[in-house]
Amino acid sequence: MTSTHAFWLAGRQVTGEDTFDVTSPWDGRLVGKVSVPTDDQVEEAVAAAYAVRDDFAAVPAHVRAAALDHVSKRLAERTEEIAQLISAENGKPIKWARGEVGRAVSVFRFAAEEARRFNGGEAQRLDTDAGGQGRLALTRRFPKGVVLGIAPFNFPLNLCAHKVAPAIAAGAPIILKPAPATPLSGLILGDLLAETDLPAGSWSILPVANEKMPALVQDERLPVISFTGSEKVGYAIMDSVPRKHCTLELGGNGAAVVLADFASDADLDWAATRIATFSNYQGGQSCISVQRVIVDASVHDRLLPRIVAAVEAQATGDPSDDKTDVGPLVSEDAAKRVESWVKEAVEAGATLLTGGDRDGASYAPTVLADVPANVTIACEEVFGPVLTVQKVDGEAEAFAAVNDSKYGLQAGVFTHDLQVAFRAHRALEVGGVVIGDVPSYRADQMPYGGAKQSGVGREGVRFAMEDYTYERVLVLTGLAL
Repeated sequence: MTSTHAFWLAGRQVTGEDTFDVTSPWDGRLVGKVSVPTDDQVEEAVAAAYAVRDDFAAVPAHVRAAALDHVSKRLAERTEEIAQLISAENGKPIKWARGEVGRAVSVFRFAAEEARRFNGGEAQRLDTDAGGQGRLALTRRFPKGVVLGIAPFNFPLNLCAHKVAPAIAAGAPIILKPAPATPLSGLILGDLLAETDLPAGSWSILPVANEKMPALVQDERLPVISFTGSEKVGYAIMDSVPRKHCTLELGGNGAAVVLADFASDADLDWAATRIATFSNYQGGQSCISVQRVIVDASVHDRLLPRIVAAVEAQATGDPSDDKTDVGPLVSEDAAKRVESWVKEAVEAGATLLTGGDRDGASYAPTVLADVPANVTIACEEVFGPVLTVQKVDGEAEAFAAVNDSKYGLQAGVFTHDLQVAFRAHRALEVGGVVIGDVPSYRADQMPYGGAKQSGVGREGVRFAMEDYTYERVLVLTGLAL
């Protein structure tokens, strides 16, 4: 019989009155039962975080760093167990789940390092004008207050880590809400945080139902909101609390551009392999997965069959199998939505080159060409294992095609030309440009976020810490400078 998973309230493990089931999208089996916090328990967590905010901000850096180091090490020790859990609740192939745990290990390690060096202070002489004679300004950063972290289902451990680790490193209490479909990976962080000496109240992990979130979002004791998820929900949150600080990491429809100079057989084989892999990894359920492939006409006819062959070589099936590349989507409804978008495109004139089949929550890796510009899959984020291929004539047309989107998260440009790389960096309206690879590359320490409708603010440990804090100036008077 599956046991009920408790949640974490102000650093201690408790249960509520109700539970909900977490099931595998692959075979529907029960993965676990999760206890749901009552309204009173949510209030207790918020009150505890608010009450401890000043004390937590004053906790020595070495204490916060030691706690983060501990979580990093314990995640590494429990990698296989946690990867199996991610795979079970999310449907992610086990090899990708192991990679996600490894990334979370790094996130907590990076946060420990940043906790030790963040907020070192900057001294500024003010005697550059006569009125500032004898004065020195010292600038430090202080937490804005309690962080409400709202995590998505697609990286159920690592994107929880990207909320929790920077908050602890910056000395900001955090209340984490994991995704309803995948709460177990987030809750396991509580097991590891509970082994540390962090003060009670400085963190809670609450699997609150989505319909209960507006009250938390509106709570004035939670001045910082870090949200990763859909454009619709993210901007609804921001619009509802215009005076709060919101970091929104939203959607994308990542473009991979292949330019004329990337023309050798080895170049095209590399591009096709990377495109096929990263349009389908995580079932395409990544904000920076390859959705659009924009190819110079001079290499298009040589690249397209390579892409199709590489996509067809992706191994689909049981996510617990080490050989599986592509597992199911998070739910059958998600797969049905992808199916409907592909059907709409084909009926409008798109050419289906491979894939297009659904089996329950699984959708076959799919390649479309000749996609009309006005169909849904050309305009919105598909969040599934589907890519479209578009032929263009030259660099300017390629870059214009990338920018012809309401989204702007990341773009990949396959070129060997350094001048082109810098032109791409200037021209592309995205948060990140990856040269020689797909847009799906992310290092967890780099600034990560988008332009246009892809969100505001940046993740990446130090950059999230800056979002969670503000500068406060101390002016010293009467000094002999």
